This record gives sequence, C-alpha cells and structure tokens, in this order.
Amino acid sequence: MTGKAAVAIWSWTKLLISSIPRVVKTRHKPIVTSEQQALLDGVTLRLIRSEERQPFDEQMVRGHYLHNVEIVGEQLRYVAEYQGQWVALMIWNAGAYKLKPREEWIGWSDRQKKRRLPLVVNNSRFFIPEPYHIPNLASKVMKLVLRRLSDDWRQAYGHGVLIAETFVDPSRFQGTAYKASSWTLLGKTKGFERSRKDFYEAHDRPKQLWVRELQEGARTILRGPNLPKDCQSCEQDRPPDCPESPEQLSRMRRFFSDLPDWRKRRRGCRHSVSSLTGAVVCAMLCKVCLGQRDLAAFARNLTTEQKQALGFPRDPSKRIHTYLAPSETTFARFLRYLDNQALQRELRRWLDQLLGKRDPTADQVSVDGKELLNSQGAAVVSAYSVQTGRWLGSEPVAEGSNEIPAAQKLLRRVDLDGSLVTADAMHTQTETARIVVQEKGGDYLFTVKGNQKGVADNARELYQNLARDFSPSAPRADL
Repeated sequence: MTGKAAVAIWSWTKLLISSIPRVVKTRHKPIVTSEQQALLDGVTLRLIRSEERQPFDEQMVRGHYLHNVEIVGEQLRYVAEYQGQWVALMIWNAGAYKLKPREEWIGWSDRQKKRRLPLVVNNSRFFIPEPYHIPNLASKVMKLVLRRLSDDWRQAYGHGVLIAETFVDPSRFQGTAYKASSWTLLGKTKGFERSRKDFYEAHDRPKQLWVRELQEGARTILRGPNLPKDCQSCEQDRPPDCPESPEQLSRMRRFFSDLPDWRKRRRGCRHSVSSLTGAVVCAMLCKVCLGQRDLAAFARNLTTEQKQALGFPRDPSKRIHTYLAPSETTFARFLRYLDNQALQRELRRWLDQLLGKRDPTADQVSVDGKELLNSQGAAVVSAYSVQTGRWLGSEPVAEGSNEIPAAQKLLRRVDLDGSLVTADAMHTQTETARIVVQEKGGDYLFTVKGNQKGVADNARELYQNLARDFSPSAPRADL
C-alpha cells in the first residue's frame, strides 16, 4: 500500500466514525409541578405536641416498613406540615451503642465513646406518606431538621448533639435523601441487632450506615480532651473514669490480699475484701468521696477488663463475659466493718512500693485535723510528710472529744525517729511533746497563741533565761 492510499483510507475512516450518532447520557431532573413546588416552598417543620404522640405513633406504625415505634432513651419526634397536613414524620433518638465503622470515622477512644455517646443521634424513622412522594421533599425536610436538631436537643435534654447517623436498608432504599443532604456512607453493618442489653443476634440484613457532622469539626471535638460548654452536661452525671490499667489494678489488689475479713461466713459473699478495697482506693484517687452510692456507680462504670482485674465475680446469667460490680449495701458494710488499722498498714506498705522507703531522719511531719465532708461533723487527724506530701496515717476524732487525743494516738504509730513534727497551737501540749521526743525520738516545733496564757508565760520566761545565760555576741556554735 502506497503512502497516498494509506492517507486516503485514514481520512475515510475518520469521516465514517464522525457520522455515527453519539449516545450521550444526561441526568434529567425530575419534573416538579407548580403544586408540588408550592408544597416544597411552604412546608414547615416542628416538634409534635404531647397530645399528638398517639396519632403520630399510629401513623408511623401503619406506614413505616418497620411497623414499630418502640424507642428508648433520649428522643425527639418531628412532623413536616403543609396546609395543616402531615407530609413527613421523623423520629430521632440516641445513637447506636456499638458501631465499628463509626468509631473509626470519629477516631475517639472507647472511654470517650462511653462518656460522649449522648452527643450522637440516630434518625431511626423517616416516613413520608404516599400522597406526598414528590421530588426533593425528603431532602427539604432533612435540611429543615438538621438546622434545628442540636438546639432542640439542648432544650429537651440539656446538651446539644454533634453527629447524626442512620441505617438504610439497601433492599428497599438507595439513601438518596441522605446523599443529597451531604451525609457520608461509611459502609454496611455486620447484620447484628441488639436483642437484649448484653448481647447481639444476627438478622442477616446488613444495612448501610450513613453519618453526618452537625457542625464543623464535630469529630475533632468528640475525640478531643475537653468538650464545649453546651455539650459538657452529658458527662456531668457520669462517675469519673478510672485511669488505671487492668495490670495496675491487679497489682494493687494483691497488696490488700492480707486484710482481715470481718465476715465469719464467706458463703454467699461475692466480693473479696481485697476487691472492695481496690475499688474504693481507685474511687478515692478519682475524687469519689460522697459515700456508698457514688462508690457503687464508680464500680459499675469500670470497664470489663478493670472489673476482671479487681476480681469481681462473673455474672452467670449473661452469655458474654460480664462482671458483677459491688452494690451500695456491699460498700456500706465494707466501710462500716473493715479493720481501720489493718487497712492503714497495707496502704502504707503500698505507698512504700510505689514511692520507695521513707527516711524519717530527713523528714518533717505535719499533723492536722479536718472535718469530713457530708459527715455531720465527723473529723479525722492525719499526718503527712512535708517534703513529699506522703500520707503517714490517720486517726478519727472520737465523738464528744477533740483532736488532741486523736493526734497523740496517731503520733505513737508513726515512725518519728529524727523527724521534726509541726502542728497548730491546739497540739502544744506537754503530753504531745513528750510522745514526740521521749517515746518516738523526734523533735517538735509547736506554735503558741496569746489565749494560751500559761504556755505563753512559760515560753517567755524560758526565752528570758536563755537571753540572760547566753551572750548574744557569743559564736553561733555556743548557743
């Protein structure tokens, strides 16, 4: 084939191809009639009134494919209206307890999720009656509700919400309304539903999981160290989290294994003394100090691994590994009957393991009494190391007495050999000084107030005698 022939064939081929009709796919917008457009322009959204709850639920049960409105926890119900008619119904409620794709998308820790899950809401029901199946209505209603959802939630429950989620059955719907409203498809669920409080059952109907931030940076807020003020109330009623690892809790519990058990019959006693002691110590370190009710709430809030490390017993009624936290009455009996001196001995041994042995010869010991909070006047005297802040022991003040006998009893138990003991003017007593110097081998530095006339006169006379017997100009070593 000559060059001219090849050029001719190529030219004819291009001409033939250009003459073939092209099929161009175009996306046609749905045709909206003037009546439908009027509905889209005039539709409004509001929360239902209390007297509307029954007809709302009845219509939802009849029309929605789930035929169920049994919702638990925090929830809001909305209706979209046009000319007095309900054209759409929506239910929003608390977010799902466990969703791996959502947790990875947010990026929060298990502990953060446990405390901040109320800031996630779920669009569990969205129903548009058949006469109102018109283009763009679903996305218009979704736009209206997302504008006000967080404010409405704050009015109803005292905190806003940051993340919205929903499940779409792909065998019935395509999630178009959510996609048009800037929701993100995270994938499909694994096909399990929470049938009871503690376990899940397979239903073989995986659903699409869609999510949306309700404000910019919502995920960053949820995984951050602190929540904004309008969201903090969801954490206020929760007991504090225990930061100790299961390994640390297990080691701590072993230090209390030798504590005596006041219960003569252990039969039926689920929790050991060492388990209860470990839970109480952790609670106190987390500033839980209001009694057995708060202790029980703190114990319930521990993770499964932490409960196991503290030796809580397994719950035989559950199909998954769950552990029984001590009740309020269990903690009440523990606080009442535990051997106080044995507990203090084990606590000091634990501190020695954590901080190292204390050297009393290079220490200054402060003795002070405090009235306990929420205790109707009960007080306790405690001793601390001034240098390290280490707790050295405590002694309760007997009813009808004062701090002086309690402090003297406490000082007899503390190693004071070579230590300097300080206390306020109440403890400037001959017997207290004798215990420090003669019994325990320490020194003291006590203050004297003007209302302690006898002590003040003795101190003044002693100072005058020292000034007379020793020359102020003498070398410091002679004084």
